Amino acid sequence: MAMTDHPETSASSSPAEPAPLPGPPASIADGVEHPLDPRALTVQRITAWLVIAPILCALSIGLLLLLWLAPLLLWAQILLGLAGLGIASALVWSAHRWPEISHRHAAYTVAPEGIEVRRGVLWRLVIHVPRSRVQHTDVSQGPVERAYGLATLAIYTAGTDHAQVDLHGIDRATALAIRDHLVAGEGDDAV
Repeated sequence: MAMTDHPETSASSSPAEPAPLPGPPASIADGVEHPLDPRALTVQRITAWLVIAPILCALSIGLLLLLWLAPLLLWAQILLGLAGLGIASALVWSAHRWPEISHRHAAYTVAPEGIEVRRGVLWRLVIHVPRSRVQHTDVSQGPVERAYGLATLAIYTAGTDHAQVDLHGIDRATALAIRDHLVAGEGDDAV
């Protein structure tokens, strides 16, 4: 008996099936360390420039007024100009380069028993929040985060040390999934 190819069988394996949408995995509590969303780097840079640009403008205007109005010797003007240039360079570096360094050292892990947040460049910080300690959570978006589809998950815990743990720079759908995982209880209502 010869086997024939049925059209119903070949149609089910067609490449026209839609690809799964990107987003959080089926179970957010996979126990795997996840880096922050790559879009968070752009958001951090934009936020840094929004803070540093007015400071640079004020520094430039103040320095120009001081050099123009104050009767300083030439060597003092040169020294003051170099100091202003050094401060401006440090601010520009911190707005553009520091977010990249900080982003490399930030990650989170969601496990069935809780969440662990890692961050810090010079001083590393690892915060583990068990689900049993979570009081409530908030998912918020600033205007720049909203434009890039990111959110901040704020986790409020019982106790005084790390009573609020913020996880910046994650996809909004992922933040909502983590929130749902952390606040979903096993039927116990702790007071």
